[in-house]
Amino acid sequence: MTTTETYHVPVLLNESIDGLNIKQGGIYVDVTFGGGGHTYEILRRTDKTSHLYSFDQDADAEKNIKDEYSGRFTFVRSNFRYIKNWMQYYNVEHIDGLLADLGVSSHHFDDQTRGFSFRFDSPIDMRMNTRSGTTAAEILNTYDEDRLANMFFLFGELKNSRKISAAIIKARNVRTISTTGDFIKAVESLFPRERQKKDMAKLFQALRMEVNHEMDALKEMLYGATQLLAPGGRLSVITYHSIEDRIVKNIMKTGNTEGVLTKDFFGRAETPYRLINNKVIIPDENEQLKNPRSRSAKLRIAEKI
Repeated sequence: MTTTETYHVPVLLNESIDGLNIKQGGIYVDVTFGGGGHTYEILRRTDKTSHLYSFDQDADAEKNIKDEYSGRFTFVRSNFRYIKNWMQYYNVEHIDGLLADLGVSSHHFDDQTRGFSFRFDSPIDMRMNTRSGTTAAEILNTYDEDRLANMFFLFGELKNSRKISAAIIKARNVRTISTTGDFIKAVESLFPRERQKKDMAKLFQALRMEVNHEMDALKEMLYGATQLLAPGGRLSVITYHSIEDRIVKNIMKTGNTEGVLTKDFFGRAETPYRLINNKVIIPDENEQLKNPRSRSAKLRIAEKI
């Protein structure tokens, strides 16, 4: 069996689960099962009267399921955007806490066959759920120049997104872009050597986010969680880039992902949450040294009013 440590090192493990303020007999959800690190820590802290539902759309994640918690653990192989539907399916009206570690598992970056990393020359797929959806290669070969540029600017925050999209169009007119190597070859001249690794990471991030509709899924999950959480229930979310963090911050502060604060007749702010940490929690120096991929992590926690 693949171990949690080799599949994915859980980030801010204790801080994120402490934030759930776990109570015995509660119902909890981990919407990002991955290697099971956060899931199994929640299960270790709860008794047999509690139940945990964990979501993951990737078939590889199922290999990390342990039989010892059967009876109080349910694995849901689905995108977390459908959390409301699945909780209704399991006759769950309210939950007491939800945890989300929005980062991509180390397993995906290290798997040479999936196309998530520019370290390997492989078919450029990038789908979390390999059973359906559009691949990264299909996007690179079919999106028009404006749509490609907007994707790289919005999700990768790349200022030269127009030049990148033009280079992709030029390259695909000569030969279909089917591998990470093809993709890199088409655009690498646009990145200064001293920034190439960092900008390539942003480039691949933007494409992955588009392939998996990550921002739409995140918004749907957060609205679903807000409706499902019981009063006093906690939302504990770890993000890894500014777009995700902004969406999470907005819903915790205002109850909507746009960050628009509404007020009642008396001028009092109407929000479904109380912030537990006004300042984001980040990994300490020791965790960052042990797990460099944790450096960009930010944890926000809020309680349903």
